[in-house]
Amino acid sequence: MGDVAMTVPVLRAFLNQNPNAKITVVSRPFFQPFFVGIPNVEFFAVDVNGRHKGFPGLFRLYSDIKKLQVDAIADLHNVLRSIVIRNLFALSGKKVAYTAKGRADKKALTRAKNKIFQPLKLMVERHVDTFKKLGFQVDLSNPIFPEKAILSAEILKISGEKENQKWIGIAPFAQYDSKVYPLDLMQKVINELANINANKIFLFGGGQKETEQLKTLAANKENIIVVAGKLKLPQELHLISNLDLMLSMDSGNAHIAAMLGIKVITLWGATHPYAGFKPFNQPMENCLVSDREKYPLLPTSVYGNKNIPGYEDAMRTITVDNVVEKINSNLA
Repeated sequence: MGDVAMTVPVLRAFLNQNPNAKITVVSRPFFQPFFVGIPNVEFFAVDVNGRHKGFPGLFRLYSDIKKLQVDAIADLHNVLRSIVIRNLFALSGKKVAYTAKGRADKKALTRAKNKIFQPLKLMVERHVDTFKKLGFQVDLSNPIFPEKAILSAEILKISGEKENQKWIGIAPFAQYDSKVYPLDLMQKVINELANINANKIFLFGGGQKETEQLKTLAANKENIIVVAGKLKLPQELHLISNLDLMLSMDSGNAHIAAMLGIKVITLWGATHPYAGFKPFNQPMENCLVSDREKYPLLPTSVYGNKNIPGYEDAMRTITVDNVVEKINSNLA
């Protein structure tokens, strides 16, 4: 989800600066709401469980895209499925470019021995390079974001009217435990924020287990609302666009909020913003990282999927006071 969200600001800038171009986004149907409202964008939904399933399905996908009479292919994913598709187009004579993910540099950043700890090129900048290979100029220095969505009656039943409140989104979970801020500390963060009556807090997550944990974090406070399981993705995007700030782990919610122009505070455990996944247009000081003096092997992985013995409590070095202070300073 985060990978797809990071393409959105690039496509907005590309189409704003190349108004005669048209883009067809090829992706899973779930992600179509990300691209709604972007001028000159059409969406082609890939049927990975049906028509486009398996290797024969890739040839059918190639055939289906070919009917759209595209002039060039920009592979922003660079995985096996997209590599096959782009190579078929290259063989047919179409201009093709792909996003180089910098795997060697990321390996050097995350390895235990001879670690090279330096910031790598952001993924959004790598996507810009892909369009430059196709002959287009893209400048991200003055980003364009959509207007705040008008909330439907169905959303307002959950959120209530905003009035003079500060709306804070919190997404306390991530795919891997090594990227999740300890829930006892997150509870303290939430409690401190909820003690300010002018704050309204929305808790985001997915699945039954996370939803139950969010209900516990909400602690029956009137100004804390568990969003998980109550809204569909398009509605969640509308709600997020009305937030004043999002607090998130290194996860998809951070990139979704960033693509909508919302201030984002991120908390980093086994991973690090130097790997190139800092949310778009957010200052580095809004990325609160674990203490590398106490845990010098950080970052231990790009995605958080490697557990290093003794590093389980690394995120506890990000103090509750620091998190709350960073949030309050961004809301001021």
